[in-house]
Amino acid sequence: MDKASLITLGLHLQQLRLERGLSLSQLAADAGIAKSNLSRLEQGNGNPTLDTIWRLAVQLNMPFSALVAPVNSAFGEAGMEVRLIDQGQDQPKVDAYWMSVVPHTRREAEPHTTGTTESITLISGELTVGTTDHLKRLTAGETFTFVADQPHSYETHERGATFLITIIYHQAMPHG
Repeated sequence: MDKASLITLGLHLQQLRLERGLSLSQLAADAGIAKSNLSRLEQGNGNPTLDTIWRLAVQLNMPFSALVAPVNSAFGEAGMEVRLIDQGQDQPKVDAYWMSVVPHTRREAEPHTTGTTESITLISGELTVGTTDHLKRLTAGETFTFVADQPHSYETHERGATFLITIIYHQAMPHG
């Protein structure tokens, strides 16, 4: 992520934290990250992982998309890139992302808020996705929908994968 995007994300994160009356220490502890890392992030420094941003969004009780909406670039780490495509304004809230993952990569995702579902439509490659008790191997053109309010994973195989992620928040959530 470029410096301007990091600064934008940091200022937005700090504003959201302050609006909720949370101290730096409290949000860091709740999200399971070091206070110094959160401080650097709010100052526009560091290189936050996708998991860190997801955990912060969960602790702020908001969709990932609402946290990253002001940033107009893709987020990435270790062979993964994710980009917000659109953020719906209706009920239920619906967020759409494009994601690309290199071969032989596994990503464990934290649970979303209660009642959330996720649909994955594979564009290219192969991907095994879902919850631990309900995994599905997808090939190009296939879609799989699963309950995402429990831990879930994405795993590529011999080839990487590009796919669309649609997240539906069936409970009312604030968008910012």
